[in-house]
Amino acid sequence: MISSLKSFLNRLFTHQHLFTRQRLRHPSLKLRLILLFALLAGVTWTLASGVAWQQTRHKINEVFDTQQMLFAKHLATAGLGDRFQGGEAIRLPSTKTLADKHHRGNTDDDALTFAIFDPQGRMLLNDGENGRDIIFNGEAHGFIDGRLKDDDDRWRLLWLTSTDGRYRIAVGQEYEYRDDMAWDMVSGQLLPWLASLPLLMLAMIIMLTLELRPLKRVTRDLQQRAADEAQPISTEKVPAEVLPLLQSLNALFARTQEMLVRERRFTSDAAHELRSPLAALRVQTEVVQLAGDDQPMRDNAVKNLTTSIDRATRLVDQLLTLSRLESFSSLDELSPIDWPALVIQALIEQDSAAHRKNIELVLEQNGTPPPRHGQPLLLSLLLRNLLDNAIRYSPPGSQVRLSLTQTGLEIHDGGPGMSDEHLQRLGERFYRPPGQDQTGSGLGISIVLRIAQLHGIRAVYARAPEGGLRVLLK
Repeated sequence: MISSLKSFLNRLFTHQHLFTRQRLRHPSLKLRLILLFALLAGVTWTLASGVAWQQTRHKINEVFDTQQMLFAKHLATAGLGDRFQGGEAIRLPSTKTLADKHHRGNTDDDALTFAIFDPQGRMLLNDGENGRDIIFNGEAHGFIDGRLKDDDDRWRLLWLTSTDGRYRIAVGQEYEYRDDMAWDMVSGQLLPWLASLPLLMLAMIIMLTLELRPLKRVTRDLQQRAADEAQPISTEKVPAEVLPLLQSLNALFARTQEMLVRERRFTSDAAHELRSPLAALRVQTEVVQLAGDDQPMRDNAVKNLTTSIDRATRLVDQLLTLSRLESFSSLDELSPIDWPALVIQALIEQDSAAHRKNIELVLEQNGTPPPRHGQPLLLSLLLRNLLDNAIRYSPPGSQVRLSLTQTGLEIHDGGPGMSDEHLQRLGERFYRPPGQDQTGSGLGISIVLRIAQLHGIRAVYARAPEGGLRVLLK
């Protein structure tokens, strides 16, 4: 019991470890999008806060600088320095002594402070608060940054001289007051947005979950899909970015299904068509065994055995060739086709077979076919099959005529021809018109038509007016 529990825990930890490694190697798209959006929202909020902070500080500085300037101009024209009678500077009552805390409103002692000096630097009047600590500066004019006596805080100070030159007026404001006001204004706008970020993230997670449901459906369909299933995956409500992937997968499934069909058809055709040659081989082998000392009987059986082997070999070659051609959707590595050279080479290869049947091969040059690109090897196979059929079904002493014209290529044989009904069925696998005394598999014309289709060539079989069969390639 303990060993079983240990084994179970080991498998569980191993599975968890593999799952963790897989998640680290292939992180979730949903998780990555959430983290990316969260980072983007945080960076955007930070940048927006910085820009808002800078703009707010700039506007507040403009407002308070204007306020300081107006206040200083008012002091310069009020003549308050005339009240000085000598001795200590006049100090205005502090705000706290003017009104109790319940009736002071929302005033701030650090909002503004001022002091009035004579040209020699003697303080004549101050506001009774921070103004008494303003340090005289006889050279300053306009706004400067400075500090008060025994104070490390930075102050914004404005120095003006009255029009009659009798007074120097200083109006100051602490920078911390401005910064606090700027922060209060910025935080009042941005903190609600910061507080709403969790709600935004939750809404985003829900949105991503809903939007990624089609992908989960596709994953589920693929997991439940049979190996030989050709039904395309549904692309309903799939995002446009994923649609090309599903379309490519559906095209792959279609090609795979076509390949499976070709393989099954090849297997079925091979099993069906090889049955007769193999049976003939077995019969001839038994005849050889039964011949004993009968030499003529043995020689005839060996001859028939060789013929059956050749027929089976030709059938297998044609089956393999047709299966390979049907697997092509298009041709690669195309080159210009030299029709005269291909025709001459095909005639040379078939000359011995024609000579054995006393058939004359005739080449007529009535023009040059239009330029075309293709694979010379396949076109040589096409011409070889056409000439082989023409020689095979032409009677001894006849002609097989091959003509090159400006429109294409024509092959005329001297055979018996065939009816329109049989012409319509040419190209069907293993179809051979009745009454044939020549051996064959019925695949040669299928190979010709497939090669022609791959090259965009139209192959037309028709009865020749002078008799026999005519094939036009154009």
